[in-house]
Amino acid sequence: MTERLSRIFAEIPPCKTFADIACDHGYIACEMLYSGKCERAVVSDISEKSLEKARTLLAPYIKDGRAQSFVSDGFDNVPKTEAALIAGIGGTLMAEILKRAEREDKLPDTLVLQPMKHASKVRVFAVEIGYRIEKDFTVKAEGQFYDIIVLKKGKDKLSKEETEFGRTNITERPLAFREKMREEIGKLLSYTESETMTDKTRAIMLKKAERLKKYV
Repeated sequence: MTERLSRIFAEIPPCKTFADIACDHGYIACEMLYSGKCERAVVSDISEKSLEKARTLLAPYIKDGRAQSFVSDGFDNVPKTEAALIAGIGGTLMAEILKRAEREDKLPDTLVLQPMKHASKVRVFAVEIGYRIEKDFTVKAEGQFYDIIVLKKGKDKLSKEETEFGRTNITERPLAFREKMREEIGKLLSYTESETMTDKTRAIMLKKAERLKKYV
């Protein structure tokens, strides 16, 4: 597995049944079964071609009845499981998938999410549909920053900072998050050097850069 997938795998709790939604190659589902972190696994992808890769990887587990595969848009054709992962897609699409799953009563007790962008939108929506954020932090893998959000069913309320940056990032200041903030500050300060930028826009960017310094 890649470093990104390894970091995601580490955050998935042991469970009896696990679903990897939009699984692509199916690496995490395979590792869940191989390591014994789950008893049965389901993999799904909207692409038949992508799903074939996962079916090949999971062939021994499919043969012995411990794994199933489904061509599915999100949770649509997938049986309900105890835990599920959605990783490597945008936050807007992720929220749409969760919305349909809620309507169809297919949401698992535990969710692990890794949105590629718009993580704040995912946080807000997950809380709205009845999840509590257990962990929400930034990791750095293959030179890129990623947000990993671990959720369990329950009530929660997010502050403005938690919505924007992630609860664990705010409370624990992990190294990857601090590095990401330093990069963001550098970009903002670089933008302000543009001669074509208006004074108003420059002032907004400088104010934002100053605000981010508290997280470094």
